Amino acid sequence: DVQLQASGGGLAQAGASLRLSCAASGFTFDDYAIGWFRQAPGKEREGVSCMSGSDGSTYYADSVKGRFTISSDNAKKTVYLQMNSLKPEDTAVYHCAAGHGCGLGLYIADFDSWGQGTLVTVSS
Repeated sequence: DVQLQASGGGLAQAGASLRLSCAASGFTFDDYAIGWFRQAPGKEREGVSCMSGSDGSTYYADSVKGRFTISSDNAKKTVYLQMNSLKPEDTAVYHCAAGHGCGLGLYIADFDSWGQGTLVTVSS
């Protein structure tokens, strides 16, 4: 079974950094894309960033471009999301997911295996 577990969330002040981890198991890492999504209170889930397992290509939403960096440790089957220069609007529950789409966009429908989220709270 595909399993994903996100961790690393917490409380941070605006301008600070956090690193989220997504530990994956139950599938061949190189065959999937791993995406990070977030859902703020009262808002729809949105795509943040993704990485293709096949070629390592990445995508970032405009709202996080230049501040967030996605990376992976294939030996550990873990994908990271380094979040710098955090803003209060980054406050959300962050989920990682496995799927087959990471290219010019990041779409929830392309991801079919989801882990439990980790809460990120950024205070001003």
